[in-house]
Amino acid sequence: MDQIKTKIRDIIESVVKNHNYFLIELLFRGNPNEQILEVYVDNETGVTTDVCAVISKEISAVIDSLELIGFNYRLDVSSPGVGRGLKFIEQFPKHVGRNFKIKHDIDGKNEKFEGKLLNINGDDLTFETTKGELIVNFNNVKEAKVLISF
Repeated sequence: MDQIKTKIRDIIESVVKNHNYFLIELLFRGNPNEQILEVYVDNETGVTTDVCAVISKEISAVIDSLELIGFNYRLDVSSPGVGRGLKFIEQFPKHVGRNFKIKHDIDGKNEKFEGKLLNINGDDLTFETTKGELIVNFNNVKEAKVLISF
């Protein structure tokens, strides 16, 4: 089954990339007779339901034509939503000006802070915090969640 999952992941990544999106996460749930594939995609400007529908149809067409998991499965394609953290630097630009909860590594220690994303310069993220501006290299970020404000 691992080879099939790898093949499915490769197909999904290819289809998603062809639409200028990137795969955030792929989850396989259910049992072998009733698989559920949860596909989370994103890009630099955001995700629309129309694009999710197109991506879903294309993925299903390829999986069905190759008969990788039979026809008794459910495929869910959506944005990662606000509950999931950001995993790629390409996800950050659309969130400039929003508040974040960040966990990052400093000299082998995990540090946490909350702050407003002010700027992105290469891999460096600049945040406004209660202690002033803080620059964090994306490669040191362990967890980044956008905070919802009402």
